[in-house]
Amino acid sequence: MTYDFQDRVFLITGAASGIGRATALKLSSLGASLALCDINSTSLVTTTSLCTGSHFTHSFDIASSSECTHFIKDTISLYGKIDGIFNCAGINPTSIPLEDTTDEYWDMMVNTNLKGTYNITRAAIPFLKSGSSFVNVSSICGLHPFPTFAIYCATKYAITGFSKSMALELGPKGIRVNVLAPGFIDTPTNSGVIAGEEGVKSLEAKVSLGRLGSAEECADVVAFLFSDGARYMNGSVVEVNGGTAES
Repeated sequence: MTYDFQDRVFLITGAASGIGRATALKLSSLGASLALCDINSTSLVTTTSLCTGSHFTHSFDIASSSECTHFIKDTISLYGKIDGIFNCAGINPTSIPLEDTTDEYWDMMVNTNLKGTYNITRAAIPFLKSGSSFVNVSSICGLHPFPTFAIYCATKYAITGFSKSMALELGPKGIRVNVLAPGFIDTPTNSGVIAGEEGVKSLEAKVSLGRLGSAEECADVVAFLFSDGARYMNGSVVEVNGGTAES
């Protein structure tokens, strides 16, 4: 299914790689204007070069509320509006027993995976009009618990709850909030992919379709959630997992 996003403006966090990059490419190919951000400036430039058309980019840490506010305001100054926000920035977990985790690991996970989404959402709301929407990235780990991933699960469960609450709060203003919950996706930061062939096989064995998903398949779902076809979806959690049993 294809959509016409001409004259629509989308903001994407975590746009330098993985699902964020794939979504940027997808939306730009459909005619959208984009505001892209990521802490990795080099990879962000690569994303922009792969997109159709020219787009606004800024590299910063979304854990900074002031930087998020500046980014939102700069986007409004440039484009005059924001039609959709894809809160995709996040850090994939490392398998660590809770007693071995550190304060630094907690702060890294919470600041990026949760606080970043909060920062962008809070800063954007005053500028959004009826018909705009958010898509926030949770995870299979935001629906089902996994051992040795307690902190990551906490951040992703929190995204689900945060998004459902915001859907109720913003719905009366005509602003929708939905959640993308990916399963095992073939991205450079997926711990199974990093582990190599055996790690990938272990993940594939948990998926009924017998393979990892692609970032592009997630991007297709994001495009749908931003489209008029999803106009009555608000507070929904869309799982993209190929048929994965909970742990």
